[in-house]
Amino acid sequence: MSLIRVRFAPSPTGYLHVGGARTALFNFLLARHEGGVFILRIEDTDRERSRPELTESILESLEWLGLRWDEGPYHQADALPRHRADAERLLASGKAYRCFCSAEALAKRRGEAKRRGEPFAYDGRCRDVSPEESDRRAAGGEGFVLRFRVPEGVTSWNDLVHGPTSFENRYIDDFVLLRSDGTPTYNFAVVCDDIAMRITHVVRGDDHISNTPKQLLVYNALGVAPPAFAHVPLILGPDGKRLSKRHGATSVEAYRAAGIVPQAMVNFLALLGWSPDEDREVFDLDELVQRFTLAGIVKKSAIFDVQKLEWLDGQHLTRIPADRLEPIVTPLLTAAGLGGKALDERRAWYLRLLDVLKIRARTLHDIVRQARAYFPGPIAYNADAVRKHWADPQTASPILADLEAVVRDAGSFDEAALERALRDAASKRGVAAANYIHPLRVALTGEAVSPGIFEVAVLMGRDLVLQRLRDARAALERGQVVSSQG
Repeated sequence: MSLIRVRFAPSPTGYLHVGGARTALFNFLLARHEGGVFILRIEDTDRERSRPELTESILESLEWLGLRWDEGPYHQADALPRHRADAERLLASGKAYRCFCSAEALAKRRGEAKRRGEPFAYDGRCRDVSPEESDRRAAGGEGFVLRFRVPEGVTSWNDLVHGPTSFENRYIDDFVLLRSDGTPTYNFAVVCDDIAMRITHVVRGDDHISNTPKQLLVYNALGVAPPAFAHVPLILGPDGKRLSKRHGATSVEAYRAAGIVPQAMVNFLALLGWSPDEDREVFDLDELVQRFTLAGIVKKSAIFDVQKLEWLDGQHLTRIPADRLEPIVTPLLTAAGLGGKALDERRAWYLRLLDVLKIRARTLHDIVRQARAYFPGPIAYNADAVRKHWADPQTASPILADLEAVVRDAGSFDEAALERALRDAASKRGVAAANYIHPLRVALTGEAVSPGIFEVAVLMGRDLVLQRLRDARAALERGQVVSSQG
């Protein structure tokens, strides 16, 4: 087999959509699995809608995902001379022709077809304009587009996902190759570029299937063997409709901002339409490279499940060493007003804190939310936690006072010593240790659940624990317990 060459070719008219990211990932995985080449091409021939800042955003999103390209980024707009040269070849061979129908005339015919309740298709009326007349009219300055002369017959290919696929040519109009301003249309430019870049496999979404017969016709007309095509299933929202903004965030950048780590995003995207054929779901990028094949792509559309993404994010957070989490989390903590110089001065403590917090986090923002309790300053108390463990202030306040004494008088501030002292205090009051542990957890973290409470206390340090207990008693006595939920 010749060296596999694949491409990802986004249009810089928007941010990188999760569907586009999935396409990029599948191409990347195929190239890496087969020892091939992954090419990045920016399809920016739509000058009015293409924006340089969106190109930069797409590149940043791909780099964040870890999908480094081997060639490029090439810009389709730079290939205009080659597009026009290929078009001239087709015109000279009679496989394309100039169409002088004005935009107004076409709009009128389109309107007439709509009134008749019929789909509009170009009627080919300029097909029979002789080459001599066509040259004369073009030389005279009459405007035109260049159309492809669709032959009779059937266009077929063996899709690497869907199997044998065919379209009858009679349902394909003579489509435009070059617009009136001389710029190429999508279906023409991609063929010219894929030929020039020696693309061997085109892996893209099912929404491109209807483009494939047109592109195959152009390949044949240019005398070039086409690449293999693999059309992957579309990504649907929970309602079974194509994923769009109505389902919430759809760009990679939005999920990055929501605190998703790239390892989880890549893992999640890989499982949207591809099956690893084994009973596991958590993979890193290297593992995906080892396992990925086009044969694993399924025909059924995939459902974008945000809860599944967050679950995978939690799984990957637990796998990331604290020293690799640090540069990601620190800017978020700083933005939240937490840490400051303490993060540098107490690095060992900070890394230990990250190791503790990541276990119960589903996103990076969960780590920041949990971390607030470990830094000086007020915290909010979860309403459900208050109702469950501080329901009676007359009972809770004395328990918190006992806990304050336990913490203040503990000779050794370590987990084992604190647990012994707490259990002794509970025993003296004739209650189970849980009657002390749960109110303590709410006082220190504001929540009903947390890492091991003695580990939490040691991480906070004696002074902060005492302050948290005093603050909690004061809030109970004033009847001003702050609720973060409900």
